[in-house]
Amino acid sequence: MAEVFFVAGEASGDLHASGVAAELRKIRPELKLGGIGGPRLAAEGVELIETYDQLAVMGLTEVIRHIPRHYALLKRVRARLRSGEIRLLILIDYPGFNMRLAESAKAAGVPVLYYVTPQVWAWGAKRLPKLARIVTRAAVILPFEEQLLRGYGIDAHFVGHPLLDGWDRLPTRDAARAVLGIDKDARVLVLYPGSRVQEIVRHIEPFVKAARALQKKHPDLQVIISAAPATEHGYSNMPYPVVAAPALTMFSAADVALCKSGTTTLEAAIAGCPMVVAYRVGKLSYAIARRMVKISHIGLVNIVAGREVAREFVQGALDPEAVARSLDALLTDSELRRRTIEDLAEVRAKLGTPGASARVARMASELVA
Repeated sequence: MAEVFFVAGEASGDLHASGVAAELRKIRPELKLGGIGGPRLAAEGVELIETYDQLAVMGLTEVIRHIPRHYALLKRVRARLRSGEIRLLILIDYPGFNMRLAESAKAAGVPVLYYVTPQVWAWGAKRLPKLARIVTRAAVILPFEEQLLRGYGIDAHFVGHPLLDGWDRLPTRDAARAVLGIDKDARVLVLYPGSRVQEIVRHIEPFVKAARALQKKHPDLQVIISAAPATEHGYSNMPYPVVAAPALTMFSAADVALCKSGTTTLEAAIAGCPMVVAYRVGKLSYAIARRMVKISHIGLVNIVAGREVAREFVQGALDPEAVARSLDALLTDSELRRRTIEDLAEVRAKLGTPGASARVARMASELVA
């Protein structure tokens, strides 16, 4: 039986991969699905050989401690590639691990579909010639990526952003609040410190301090913490409720959000929730990243917009009082709030149309021998 093997190294990759797995089962039910991922892939019947919570790390220096575990897993998957068990390798993001697997698949004659490709636009184009050698086809989710990758000879296709696949299920503000048990007239701030334990550890303290500072001006403000699946254990002694609900539900219910950078900012944009973006990593990781990163913004919402539509507070600039002032402006300055919501709608439009998972599944079906 032909096997399609997924590799998703973190929560967002697990989400995107699961959509493809669900669509692939519809059109090719005879295929065996295996991989590395999390609860969403498993729920779609994908047989996992490892879960992403054993792999996900944050920052350049933190990766070093995980090298032995990563190497052992690479060895296992490489053996399966050489055996001929795997007929298609679908890689989702996670480039440090997945680029190595793609090389092995190329050597074994196994086609590679890379979904959510490495962010070469942030780190420079050095990876692009290599990507062109080892990837059979690329499914990209940001509008400017297709032309960039095609310029290096990569068979790249913009499939739209997978977050839009749930667009038809986006709840209204009142419906989201009913699900979360929040009064429809309350003023609400949602905190999203991350989907990895390392991110939570670095962000939760300044995020909570910012919320407390904002509550001094708005005593009636309700604050909730959005927890990604399987990360609830990363929180302890929180002054606010920790809720493991879909991010789109949380952002639909909120008046304003404080988000770590990344996919979360696009979820807030899709829900039309004005936000402030913050991010912090280890000092050495940040020093190295500053030398390598080639873009002026860190939040995906700003990168897609091509300008700052959400204030950013990065590393040492992550001052809770300053963050609280920016959040307050989004709550109280009606003109700023109106412009911001319009900007977020523009970002949402740039992300394409719903159906990314189905498009990628069709590409995968074409590639399976």
